[in-house]
Amino acid sequence: MSSSIIQCQQLNHVYSGKVALNDVNVELEAGEPIGLVGPNGAGKTTLLSILSGFLRPTSGIVRLFGYPPGAVQLNGKVSALPQDARLDPSFTLIEQLIYYARLQGFTKQQAILEAGRVLEAFALAEAAHEKPGVLSHGKAKRAAIAQALIGKPTLVLLDEPTAGLDPVNVRRVRSIIAEQSSATTFIISSHDLTELDRLCRRILLLENGVLQSETIHINEQQSASRFITLQMESCPALEVTAKLKALEGVLQVTNPQKNEFVVAYNAELQPNMDLQLMQCLQTNHWQYRQLSHGKTLEEKLFFSE
Repeated sequence: MSSSIIQCQQLNHVYSGKVALNDVNVELEAGEPIGLVGPNGAGKTTLLSILSGFLRPTSGIVRLFGYPPGAVQLNGKVSALPQDARLDPSFTLIEQLIYYARLQGFTKQQAILEAGRVLEAFALAEAAHEKPGVLSHGKAKRAAIAQALIGKPTLVLLDEPTAGLDPVNVRRVRSIIAEQSSATTFIISSHDLTELDRLCRRILLLENGVLQSETIHINEQQSASRFITLQMESCPALEVTAKLKALEGVLQVTNPQKNEFVVAYNAELQPNMDLQLMQCLQTNHWQYRQLSHGKTLEEKLFFSE
């Protein structure tokens, strides 16, 4: 049996004559969170729905841990959070989470403890006896994610888990995913590239149902050519570009958007490029917001040559 957690071979799905997925081939191993990105209508939700067992593909082969989606062998091993998932408004959070735990084979006492664990993890213990209808949007969203983590599944599929959340709740969800990533592999569909850039080492890009590319965040230490991204305060873009290009070791400077500069440089010629950039900024009295090594995920996916 393959060691892959997910295998898709010539996967296709058609809705009423419209192609949602077109010959998708991908194989994923367990490890750090994997991002799934693409424009609206790209096929992200369709792919996650097939992996979750909610949809049957029109054609092709799909396997999770060697089994087809929805197989009994995957109970407790694979969990999913559909986009805009809602809990039943008629029951309290603790009642529903206990019920979900019992469905996974927990005894009543084990289910009570497990429901309490996930509520505590999402800072929802005080809302345990509340019904979903009285919760704020942030709490309701966190409760929905909490049910997906009952039983500590090996694979969790999350469709827009932080959509509509305020920054505090986004950070809480990100922290929980990061904490559990040593034992659980997360597949995360999101439009928030900044969040995915913080969480994921590998990104899958879907466009018009086609898997356009598989981008791995390669460790730039392995290459002599590296990048630094500068986020500046208001500045004279042409002058900044010209002076950065003149620095020793700089190969190229691009200005992809206002007040942002991506500096490509040869690390063998100038291993301390960050210090050289800081000195240049100080000499010219230019203020910066952030200096980070590497390109942003947006640059890597959509603007790299």
